[in-house]
Amino acid sequence: MQADPGFYGPLQYSPAWMWCGAALLALVAGWYVFVLATTRPAARSQPGSAGSRSALTELPALKAAYLQRIQDVDREAAAGNLAERAAHQEISLLLRGFVRDATGVDATRMTHQDLARHPLPAAAAVIEALYPAEFGPGPLPSVTASAARASEAVRAWN
Repeated sequence: MQADPGFYGPLQYSPAWMWCGAALLALVAGWYVFVLATTRPAARSQPGSAGSRSALTELPALKAAYLQRIQDVDREAAAGNLAERAAHQEISLLLRGFVRDATGVDATRMTHQDLARHPLPAAAAVIEALYPAEFGPGPLPSVTASAARASEAVRAWN
């Protein structure tokens, strides 16, 4: 017999709680693995290898694609669907993207001075001409003239 009938020993936990805790820990660990695997930057291939080329591997095809994109921006601005300043910024971004795809130099993050220091003087001259239209407070030059200048730089690229 028990000495004190009001005393009860500790209750045992059900084994199901242990398995729920283990499953929860496995779920959290799996989530971390998933997040790290999907947000990891892509492996960079060596310059000059086939994997480092863009989908448009031939320069004429690359030129044609960017010329078409520049022309589309000009058309959108002329139709009034795109503001002039936004159109100039888009043309600048397209030219920088072309330089990146044609040379592998990430020109999208370079100022015109960085481009001029790099062996990219043709692109630097056009980007410098686009700066007042992108950021300047004064009257904006015509989008068509800026698009023509960017298109000429793309056409003249070797």
